[in-house]
Amino acid sequence: MENNSIIIKGAKQHNLKNINLDIPKNKLIVFTGLSGSGKSTLAFDTIFAEGQRRYVESLSAYARQFLQIMDKPDVDAIEGLSPAIAIQQKTTNKNPRSTVGTITEIYDYLRLLFSKVGIPHCPQCDRRISQQSIDAIVNKIIKEIENIKEINKKTIFILCPIIIEKKGVYEKVLKNLKDEGYLRIRIDKKIVNLNEFEKIDVIPETEKQKRHSIDVIIDRIIPDFRNIEKDRIFESVQNALNMGEGLMIVNIEDKDHLFSQKNACPYCNINSGEMEPRFFSFNSPFGACSKCNGLGIEIEFDPDLIIPDKSKSILNGGIKPWSTGQFASFRTSMLKDVGRKFGFNLNTPIEKMNKEQLNVILYGTDIKINYNYISKSNESSWEYSGRFKGVIPNLEKLYNETESESKREEITKFMKEKPCEKCKGNRLKKEALSVKINGKSIMDICNLPIDQTIDFFNKINLTQNEAIISKQILKEIKSRLEFLLGVGLNYLNLNRKASTLSGGESQRIRLATQIGSNLTGVLYVLDEPTIGLHQRDNSLLIKTLYRLRDLGNTVIIVEHDEDIIRNSDWMIDIGPAAGIHGGQIVASGKIKNIIDNENSITGEFLSGKKKVLENIERKENNGKFISILSACENNLKNINPKFPIGLITVVTGVSGSGKSTLVNDILYNYLMNHFYKSKLTIGKYEKIQGIEYIDKIIGIDQSPIGRTPRSNAVTYVNAFTKIRELYSLTQDSKEKGYKPGRFSFNLPHGRCNICEGAGVRKIEMQFLPDVYITCDQCNGKRYNTETLAIKYKGKNISEVLDMTIEEALEFFKNISAIANKLKLLNDVGLGYLHLGQSATTLSGGEAQRIKLATELSKKDTGNTLYILDEPTTGLHFSDVKKLLKILYKLREMGNTIIIIEHNLDVISAADWIIDLGPEGGYNGGLIIANGPPEEIINNEKSYTAKFLKEKLLQHINLNEQNMIKVKNIKKHAKEEL
Repeated sequence: MENNSIIIKGAKQHNLKNINLDIPKNKLIVFTGLSGSGKSTLAFDTIFAEGQRRYVESLSAYARQFLQIMDKPDVDAIEGLSPAIAIQQKTTNKNPRSTVGTITEIYDYLRLLFSKVGIPHCPQCDRRISQQSIDAIVNKIIKEIENIKEINKKTIFILCPIIIEKKGVYEKVLKNLKDEGYLRIRIDKKIVNLNEFEKIDVIPETEKQKRHSIDVIIDRIIPDFRNIEKDRIFESVQNALNMGEGLMIVNIEDKDHLFSQKNACPYCNINSGEMEPRFFSFNSPFGACSKCNGLGIEIEFDPDLIIPDKSKSILNGGIKPWSTGQFASFRTSMLKDVGRKFGFNLNTPIEKMNKEQLNVILYGTDIKINYNYISKSNESSWEYSGRFKGVIPNLEKLYNETESESKREEITKFMKEKPCEKCKGNRLKKEALSVKINGKSIMDICNLPIDQTIDFFNKINLTQNEAIISKQILKEIKSRLEFLLGVGLNYLNLNRKASTLSGGESQRIRLATQIGSNLTGVLYVLDEPTIGLHQRDNSLLIKTLYRLRDLGNTVIIVEHDEDIIRNSDWMIDIGPAAGIHGGQIVASGKIKNIIDNENSITGEFLSGKKKVLENIERKENNGKFISILSACENNLKNINPKFPIGLITVVTGVSGSGKSTLVNDILYNYLMNHFYKSKLTIGKYEKIQGIEYIDKIIGIDQSPIGRTPRSNAVTYVNAFTKIRELYSLTQDSKEKGYKPGRFSFNLPHGRCNICEGAGVRKIEMQFLPDVYITCDQCNGKRYNTETLAIKYKGKNISEVLDMTIEEALEFFKNISAIANKLKLLNDVGLGYLHLGQSATTLSGGEAQRIKLATELSKKDTGNTLYILDEPTTGLHFSDVKKLLKILYKLREMGNTIIIIEHNLDVISAADWIIDLGPEGGYNGGLIIANGPPEEIINNEKSYTAKFLKEKLLQHINLNEQNMIKVKNIKKHAKEEL
């Protein structure tokens, strides 16, 4: 009998409370519940982990040692489990070589297409390249020979390339050549006689992973200019072309001339060589631009980063990288002598120096300068006469020679990226970029937005033979492009770097790739695929998920988006609350079962019994704004947005419309550089006005609060310092002389020396997952027995770390310095977290709320600008409600808040909206709507306005009273609606 369910028995991973659950197969299933309730633990750490583990265990022991093996989850049994694939939030790849085209494999098919039906053109004159006859090749060789001076002393080599830039030692190839009588060969430009080797081990085994080129020497000719042997050259060329399948090399005066019967320009004497897929690869030396090695960018030192404030003098730290450090006084002394020669002194503001003086400081001079250095202690002196190398050449030398990664990272702060001058950012050699299909190179196509790329391939014009050759290739390219279009990514291009994609974009790209694979019988587990997706595009995503399901797969989604929840086949609500109060199945079934379930908080929000916004209280604009004039970075079209001071502004719009470019790349980076002298790259704009209304900028995103297991929420908000101080003030601590450091698990005196304060020990296994066992010395308590003997109110420091924030708040209620910080964590809905819980186990939403709580704990000036990037990611309806209370509290303190967001509840709660669009990418970058929500909801050009109007109508229809209290706004919400 076929098993149509995944049956889970006794799941106890993390906070799961011995869950038993049946999940139907081949359905679209949504896991929902409060943040921290156990959704991801059940979906990823239990179901996916076990599916992945079972698959890996089916492989050989040898294969397993190369794979990342997941820990066995704490579950009694899982039956009916299919092979599992996880598509998570994390950005796809930080590799600068990884692009949308490479991730989706579309670029691989493009390389194949161009190698088969691409038409080569001369990179110099742009003429179409045609085939060369043997006679044409021979005539060109003779012409080259005739141009040689002292011809009788030169040896001409005619060679046939056998191996071109490939890894290996090629012992069999070389043996076959020797057996056939070819004794002289050229390996990596070095001529070798095979008779000199007893064994054919010309290339050492140690160089197996290096790329090699092997050429056979067909003939060596020492020409006589009075009698050039044309017949001999013709025969040798013919033999070389036959052996090299139309490709040969002639070496004249130690310079190689490549000849091809296929691709050569007779006018410019340029040979493009053989077209094959790697010829178009920017990850291969065969195709990559030689200057940037296929990256498309060069990194160079930026004088504006080296001298960020030209009003300063050298003595006041004007030259940033030379203002501090081990050799600062020595370099200052050198500059003093340079200044004496060129007419400036160390107290001269850099802005008052002339161009020559500034160039000497930055790039050096060949003029000899007499240096005289006396140490501060006057114990040593140094005299020398020589040129001054300059700040930038000095930094370049240090960057290239240092072995310290931290030093190199520090120097990188003074560098900026720019497009490669040779390839103009196109990554490939000019020969590859000169191959065209319908007038476009491979990079021309990769730089088009997805929707225009599809249009290009739908209208492609090919000959009958080309159409037959490319039929299957085009089918694969178009189907993958349509999948990207289907998940709302029409604004991206194939050349977009993977590292610049948001979590939602990268997840939807992988989703599109999986659909293209056409796998069936697979369990897919997705983590909030709606991140960064506008409501307008939700239907596209839902259709894509249905398609994945209809192929015969089970799709599990951890999600809070209402559209996804309402369109699911089956829903599992986990809770009832978070942390220790969660980990139970509250409801499981179709959405109607959830809504009717009295225990389900999610059901109450879906039915309307509970609302995220009980009331909306807007604040009137005071006439003060931060204004950006002529913002034109990326796709922004010289827009002039205004952000009102003291209000909550939401920047919204479809994906790719320019929200992050406007808020993060221009406004945030500018203000960070202005207030904190950061070195962030600012997007293009003309002017920014109104910054006098704020005195601080705080950006709050969902990046982790710590990258090691030692970081936790209580250390981040600085409450643990106060707790350690409290323990050091106990009578026992005073008697023993214990200081606060004694109670730190990061310092050696008080922590357990066996586990070094981690509480667990890692046992590394060769081809099994690493095993973490509780430290047998301290039994997971982190501290040594002497430290644990110190108690406050009957609890030692380890027992305090094991408390939840709720429990600790009650425990320390009389210690205001601690209680106040813990209360803020509790107020943002994190009372379920343990004080010692590792930061690496926190979700993005939890990390963001910890950052908010930290900012709330600081002394507030009331003139702070908060910038939040999609703060509702990972938050349940109930958590969004708590978030809005915090935002209102920040606003009431006089602060300005700018939020990038798609969540309609947050948009409804805003005082001001800036809606960008109308579409994404090249069709975006315009301000479609600007003003209070009630003023923009009838804007027909705005997609956001349409959904917002429906949301505001719900607020009025759910209650007879007007639930929107508007302060000093002329038009009442109900009248407007």
